[in-house]
Amino acid sequence: MMQLGARSLVRRFSRLAAAGAPAETTSAGVPRMPAFDHVPLPYDGPSAADIARKRAEYLSPSLFHFYSKPLNIVEGKRQYLYDEHGRRYLDAFAGIATVCCGHCHPDVVDAITRQAKRLQHSTVLYLNHVIADFAEALASKLPGDLKVVFFTNSGTEANELAILMARLYTGSHDIISLRNSYHGNAAGTMGATAQKNWKFNVIQSGVHHAVNPDPYRGAFGSDAEKYVRDVQEIIEFGTTGQVAGFISEAIQGVGGIVEVSPGYLPLAYDKVRKAGGLCIADEVQAGFARVGSHFWGFETHGVVPDIVTMAKGIGNGIPLGAVVTTPEVAQVLTRRCYFNTFGGNPLCTAGGLAVLEVLEKERLQENAFVVGSYLKDRLRGLQEKHEIIGDVRGTGFMLGIELVTDRQLKTPAKDEICHAMEHMKDMGVLVGKGGFYGNVFRITPPLCFTKEDADFFVEVMDIALSKL
Repeated sequence: MMQLGARSLVRRFSRLAAAGAPAETTSAGVPRMPAFDHVPLPYDGPSAADIARKRAEYLSPSLFHFYSKPLNIVEGKRQYLYDEHGRRYLDAFAGIATVCCGHCHPDVVDAITRQAKRLQHSTVLYLNHVIADFAEALASKLPGDLKVVFFTNSGTEANELAILMARLYTGSHDIISLRNSYHGNAAGTMGATAQKNWKFNVIQSGVHHAVNPDPYRGAFGSDAEKYVRDVQEIIEFGTTGQVAGFISEAIQGVGGIVEVSPGYLPLAYDKVRKAGGLCIADEVQAGFARVGSHFWGFETHGVVPDIVTMAKGIGNGIPLGAVVTTPEVAQVLTRRCYFNTFGGNPLCTAGGLAVLEVLEKERLQENAFVVGSYLKDRLRGLQEKHEIIGDVRGTGFMLGIELVTDRQLKTPAKDEICHAMEHMKDMGVLVGKGGFYGNVFRITPPLCFTKEDADFFVEVMDIALSKL
């Protein structure tokens, strides 16, 4: 698998860092958003207030929104979003790390439109070249013998299927996941998820949650060997000694952009495989070039999983997910009938193939590495200025900033982050938040995010934090 040339990237990053300068400001002292050649279409639909009323009456009461006055987003183009009044916003969240090529990328839109005009849906009971072409292209991005693809409609579905396959293949039931993880909201994946915020009181059997190897909040800092002892103890004291598998993100997304400690995954994989288990890499958020240095998050740890799950960036916003595994593991689903009506339909797979082509053609992985490194460096500069920033972490365009009211105690700044987000929105920047305490900025922009966008983002955040 081809990786980026380190020397050329370092040279380019050095030039960018040297060129760093404060963003141009308006007469009101607010940073000026980078110029962008796009005029949004006129909007004559319902207002934000009308939509909010209808949403409250007809949609699930479990839905929530950012901001005291929720935004009505009606159009998107590349790394920018537009509200009902035509105001432009820099999107630093990308629909929860989903829009990788940029909003409404013409190549992706054209691929979907062409396919919709020809064949929107049939079934995998008939042959169609689109699903096979996309599966082949996707398999080429993975190492080793990971080349059999099962298409799903979401990340939750993909993780559910991966857990099922691990249990069938091994004949064991026990799954090990990490505390603070998020893997989905269905029966099996809710069990693997390890945050009470996302778990309902329903049966979630056969899952053990290991101590999270969190370099910032973890009990052992970055000491991977101490963390992995808990995996071994779970195997010895919580199971028969044989397990079905281990599922982990390389960077916990919902958990607050937490990178697992260096060296942890190789050790954990070794323990699990000795206990007969399969290793599952959840790449729903970190995959598809987002980490910059590699195409997949697990590659940054030098491991090769037995099963890889993916969604979000795979379709740039299309409801699409996938599980990729080896031919041997894939055979387990032939024991009974396995079927997914919409998984791999021509419309979604045509869009997915276009996404892979855009990532390659526009060198978006390189951009994620170069601009992401530059942005992280500038954010660390903010950390030196603002005491409320406890940690800056992540890689590429999967970055996190944890806000704390006390750096020694690491007291979560829950209210402060909400105020900062409001200030940033008022200045034209949209960013996510997450983490168990809800005090971490989740910075996961489209991969076409530029150095000028990074400068604007940092200047806006600087002002927002200064107002707290």
